[in-house]
Amino acid sequence: MCATCGCGGDHVHDHDHGPTPGHGGESPAHHHPHEEVMGIDGTRIVRMEQDILARNDAHAAENRRHFAERAILALNLVSSPGSGKTTLLENTLRWLHGRCPVAVIEGDQQTALDAERIRVTGTPAVQINTGRVCHLDAHGVGHALADLPALDRGILFIENVGNLVCPALFDLGEATTVLILSVTEGEDKPRKYPAMFHRANLILINKIDLLPYLRFDLDACLTHIRQTNPGADIIQIAASTGQGMDRWHDWLERRRHDLLQARLARLEGDAAALREDLDRSGRARV
Repeated sequence: MCATCGCGGDHVHDHDHGPTPGHGGESPAHHHPHEEVMGIDGTRIVRMEQDILARNDAHAAENRRHFAERAILALNLVSSPGSGKTTLLENTLRWLHGRCPVAVIEGDQQTALDAERIRVTGTPAVQINTGRVCHLDAHGVGHALADLPALDRGILFIENVGNLVCPALFDLGEATTVLILSVTEGEDKPRKYPAMFHRANLILINKIDLLPYLRFDLDACLTHIRQTNPGADIIQIAASTGQGMDRWHDWLERRRHDLLQARLARLEGDAAALREDLDRSGRARV
């Protein structure tokens, strides 16, 4: 896929682990060579894209099973650069402290700056540096999971690389995609990047405290979002001031509650089936 989106080169997941609880030292970087498109054969390009996405989807399915078995709420946070994702995360993690297990996977092309900011909150974080590649993929996320502490019945935040194009194509195994749109970006973003907005389950319109100082048509933005994705939840927030954050917190609690309830229902169903098998086995022995 990167051969057509302009990422190019080798796809490198360089994990900066930092002081993650329960893990000593650093693991080696994982190198995943990206295919190069040779020639101008359009059929071959399409086949290559399909192969790359098919492999990614297989890894995403593995991640999804991992999350489901452990009742982990995995959130893929996507946005343009500078939307306020990391500030949102910092404030959210402070609010979540002590409520449930939480961890973060940070995606950036270079540096571990965001992971370092996250660790200041006391939250374990793994940094994935993607080099010239403009998105995270499911394989890299799966490797990063091995470097995080147990998250059973907790929340995993995956902060994707700042980009509204490629992340729309790469399933990471997440339960929910959260798109952050800053009012400093313009109200036409949903029209310019419809694939990403269509994929999102929740859209956070951030930095609304700046609305009095900007030429941002909020009503037009909401209309564009509804035209692109009628079913998405929309919450207006200012992560830096706390405005609207209670609604975001409530949304998180509801999603985690629903996930735990679904997991409990599956376990109760398994237990009922086991009891029936035991009863049949007991009757057969009489």
